[in-house]
This record gives sequence, C-alpha cells and structure tokens, in this order.
Amino acid sequence: MRKTIPIHKAEITPENKCSFCVGSKCCTYLTQQIPTPRSKHDFDHLLWQISHENVHIYKDEDGWFLLVNNPCTHLLPDGRCGIYENRPQVCREHSNDYCEYDAPAEEGFELFFDSYESLLRYCRKRFKRWDR
Repeated sequence: MRKTIPIHKAEITPENKCSFCVGSKCCTYLTQQIPTPRSKHDFDHLLWQISHENVHIYKDEDGWFLLVNNPCTHLLPDGRCGIYENRPQVCREHSNDYCEYDAPAEEGFELFFDSYESLLRYCRKRFKRWDR
C-alpha cells in the first residue's frame, strides 16, 4: 500500500516571505535616486555613469534612478544576511510588503537603459541636435 503525504500550501507573510525568495534579489543590487536629467549636460553625465560595468538607469513613477547590479558583500551562499544583527538601518527599514518576490521591478519601469548605446539612442531622439 502506497502512502501519500498531503501537501499544504504555506501561507506567505511578511515575516516569512524572504525565506521563499530564491537568490535574495533585493540584496544583489542597489539603487540611488538621481535628479531628473533635463539638459544635454545631464544626459552626458548619465552616459559616463552607464559606461561602467553593471550600471543601468531607469525611470519609474518615483523618478530617475541609478541601478548598480552588485551583490551585497554580506550575503551568505544560502541567501541569508551575514551581519543580520548589525545590518545597516536602510536594510532594517526595507519593506517586503510588495517586493520582487511578488513581481519583477522591471514591470514598473517607464524607461530603462541597460547600456551606453541604449541611452545614446534616447539622447539622440530627445535632443535633435545631440551630435552637433
């Protein structure tokens, strides 16, 4: 006789949600809000920033952001925080009420630039005299 073990779907709460996340996504990058670029000079500065490895730029409903894909040095191989008890305040204040476990952040991007070339194309469209 075969025994079956019933599978119960676990209730995901803010207290246990992080344990369901594969890859600790929120700890593999950082974002920094930047002033809204308006001039050719502002966009030229963004082109310099995006010329560096693992740097992207996006705009969402909250404004413009620099996105640096670089994991936290305290992230353990199993996805836990290696300095949890002494972690920075920004980590303590991070809310997982609605996070990338629920939906990819990219879904909220109005604009996204993953390379120098993609931002340069945007600059040329926005400023008809970009190359002059």
